[in-house]
Amino acid sequence: MDLSSPLKPSNSNIFHRTHDLSFSSSISPFPIKTRFQNLKSRKPISPSLKISSALDSRDTQELPQNSPQRLLKELSQRKKFISPNKRVPPKRFILKPPLDDAKLAQRFLNSPQLSLKQFPLLSSCLPSMKLNNADKTWIDEYLLEAKQALGYPLEPSENYGDDNPAKQFDTLLYLAFGHPHCERTNARHVRSGHSRLGFLGQYVLELALAEFFLQRYPRESPGPMRERVYALIGKRYLPKWVKAASLHNLIFQYDDMDKLIRKEREPPVKSVVWALFGAIYLCFGMPEVYRVLFEVFGMDPEDEECQPKLRRQLEDVDYVSAEFEGKKLSWQEVAAYKPPEDALFTHPRLFRACVPPGMHRFRGNIWDYDSRPQVMNTLGYPLRVNDRIPEITNARNIELGLGLQLAFLHPSKHKFEHPRFCFERLEYVGQKIQDLVMAERLLIKHIDAPGTWLQEKHRRILMNKFCGKYLREKHLHRFIIYSEEVQDSYEHNRRLRNPATTSVQQAIHGLSYTIYGKPDVRRLMFEVFDFEQTQPKAV
Repeated sequence: MDLSSPLKPSNSNIFHRTHDLSFSSSISPFPIKTRFQNLKSRKPISPSLKISSALDSRDTQELPQNSPQRLLKELSQRKKFISPNKRVPPKRFILKPPLDDAKLAQRFLNSPQLSLKQFPLLSSCLPSMKLNNADKTWIDEYLLEAKQALGYPLEPSENYGDDNPAKQFDTLLYLAFGHPHCERTNARHVRSGHSRLGFLGQYVLELALAEFFLQRYPRESPGPMRERVYALIGKRYLPKWVKAASLHNLIFQYDDMDKLIRKEREPPVKSVVWALFGAIYLCFGMPEVYRVLFEVFGMDPEDEECQPKLRRQLEDVDYVSAEFEGKKLSWQEVAAYKPPEDALFTHPRLFRACVPPGMHRFRGNIWDYDSRPQVMNTLGYPLRVNDRIPEITNARNIELGLGLQLAFLHPSKHKFEHPRFCFERLEYVGQKIQDLVMAERLLIKHIDAPGTWLQEKHRRILMNKFCGKYLREKHLHRFIIYSEEVQDSYEHNRRLRNPATTSVQQAIHGLSYTIYGKPDVRRLMFEVFDFEQTQPKAV
């Protein structure tokens, strides 16, 4: 038997199979309709393509009309050009030709942001263009309600003199309520002005409450204080205070705030509250911030919900200053406090709250003789102050040296026996004041930038790793006082050393703020440490 015979068909089989073949396309009376939706071509038709198609059509004409080869060739040659479904980008992302120098100069000269030379920070937070009719309509309808809820006189703020920053309060109050979720935010000057006020206001709130709690609780560490601050101005708690002040109807004019879910309720409230306190700080100062917080919003620092969680407390056997002994300061005492005429410091009570009286026991030790002169020489201390009598100058310089020693005193040295003999409280106030100083600097420097851009730039400049780096570049990390047990590990392990240098650098800012005030913090940040030397990535 031949095994290969089944694989070899006979000639008759081939003859019969060719007759069985048929093509429905050549017999069907219906015209052929083809749809090609996925064929896309991004190149235009060129003349060479037309020539080639003419040659191919000449070849297809030679084939019989009903042949399948002709049909397949015709289908391969047909191309349907479909324009790609491109989404048109929003208008704000479409690049516009830059303004010429004349138009750009005219735009800045006409801007209200350059109208106030006496108050550069306030001027930089004004809208980038004059308010239009839509803005004035909202002011006429709702501004009186906002001012009444906040406890301000109903007369227009334009009646104040030019030397009074409160003259711009109506404009800033209008911008404060222009949160990103309302219809008025479509206007660029409202959107940008609101975000800039909110950028400033968040740091104003944090500094105000940090100073308040440091003076109210002179023995407490910064950990519980941060919990108290969050329980008052955390975004999940702000809607409660806004409703207590009857401002919720101005934020949600068409919705019931209580029926909104959290992600729709909290962001607008947080944005408005931050911008509101930015406006109040610019026009009336820090005392008015305390009044609105505790009187209008009704915040209670003794409320059960504002108390920190229970933790093991270290026993504090050291004295506090006489003005803190046996009582808790109220917000009225903090807001109305004015230092005496011959005070040693710009913020004497805040200094006493951060530097315990017992620091005088360290006067004359090895660090005081060996390290303090080098540290003061690097930082440019003591500053020249015109005092009435030289004894005041000498006393201030002594306290400055003790404060510097406390700023370099690591918690590993004395914290477990004497909880307040470390840099923690100075670091807390220093962190908040350097945030506010940098925010003010960026607002004045970039008057046309929105708040979100400024926020990202602020974050990148004040990263903890940069703050510690600035201190180490001045070789001041060699003077940090560690305990003997951890001295070697901190000096040779950067994961331990770098956070410590960051804390010391912020504590120095806190000390300079309490002794010489905000101008000296600016001097340290931008002249001594040169905070803008490390240019961050483009935002």
